[in-house]
Amino acid sequence: MAGKRYVIVGGGMTANAAAQGIRELDTQGPIEVIGAEAHAPYARPPLSKALWKGQPEDSVWLPQVKDVQLTTGRRVTKVDRKARQVIDDQGGSHAYDKLLLATGGTPRRLPFGGDSVVYFRTLDDYRRLRRGGKRAVVIGGGFIGSEIAAALSIDGRQVTMIFPEDGICARAFPKDLAAFVTGYYREKGVEVLTADVPTAVSATGVRSKSGRDLPAELIVAGLGIVPETKLAEEAGLTVRDGIVVDAQLRTSDPDILAAGDVARFRSEVLETEMRVEHEDNANTMGRLAGQSMAGASVSWRHVPMFYSDLFDLGYEAVGEIDSRLTTFADWKVPFREGVVYYLRDERVRGVLLWNTWGQVDNARALLAERGPQRNLKGRLPR
Repeated sequence: MAGKRYVIVGGGMTANAAAQGIRELDTQGPIEVIGAEAHAPYARPPLSKALWKGQPEDSVWLPQVKDVQLTTGRRVTKVDRKARQVIDDQGGSHAYDKLLLATGGTPRRLPFGGDSVVYFRTLDDYRRLRRGGKRAVVIGGGFIGSEIAAALSIDGRQVTMIFPEDGICARAFPKDLAAFVTGYYREKGVEVLTADVPTAVSATGVRSKSGRDLPAELIVAGLGIVPETKLAEEAGLTVRDGIVVDAQLRTSDPDILAAGDVARFRSEVLETEMRVEHEDNANTMGRLAGQSMAGASVSWRHVPMFYSDLFDLGYEAVGEIDSRLTTFADWKVPFREGVVYYLRDERVRGVLLWNTWGQVDNARALLAERGPQRNLKGRLPR
């Protein structure tokens, strides 16, 4: 395998994990990682978690992989499958034998506000928030919005949240838990405006649909991402809300793979197609994609997890965490410690471990069980 040329498009956690996966099997083949950001690969979760609790910024940098050419500040603009090369925005060409698309996603943006809104995703976004003023408006009440609002509040900022749902993380949490979390944020001093949306952004703040003026020196939005599939589409690869991959993480071109936020895969455990935008998926899928590129016979069966810290509340989640599913809550202490199960057709499709730790593997085993699962009280330790 010596001499096989590997190119990885994307400079994040998935790319770094893929380079590690390649090097586990091929210590000689040249690897080039091409990233649009000016930075070397870094961990994203601390940007909305640990860095706001005193962890130093230098801790985000990921370990460098041996003998990898890192090209930063370049955006790949074309995949030429016939010539087996990619072209970047400075006209450079990069030949490959195996190519990985780890292009992640682009933040959803408001139709107004321009650069005065921080669409939180990168290290530079974190640095901009650190420099920001004392009054902040956070647009969005989901995963990122809830974390950033808590982080800014912990940092001593005056925070207002605004979002269209009835409660914080209402798309993920059962209604009563979302209501508890929303009340908890208010107790912590965060102004939470539910069932409302911004209609304008100015130099002095945000105007809401309900007619409220929300003063702010810092405006940050967490509205989710759109998978960055343009390269794949223009190259003629199969795209369906993400780049479609098989169990070996190959696209419709067997020499081009995809992994991380952008990859759409079929979960054999959950029996559905899905795309996952969290750290565990990026690292695990990236490493497996690298091994696959280096010639290993792999099979993607991992059920990703994600986690969050909201003030002194914390959770780990496995599988489908979707409030539209039937839920069963098994509380040790209501809304403070317990397990929430998400069911479809009497089968557990997701598990929310609320201030309950060390049970992720057990939750994955539960998801893999076949047949009806009716007696869930006490099924996982709380």
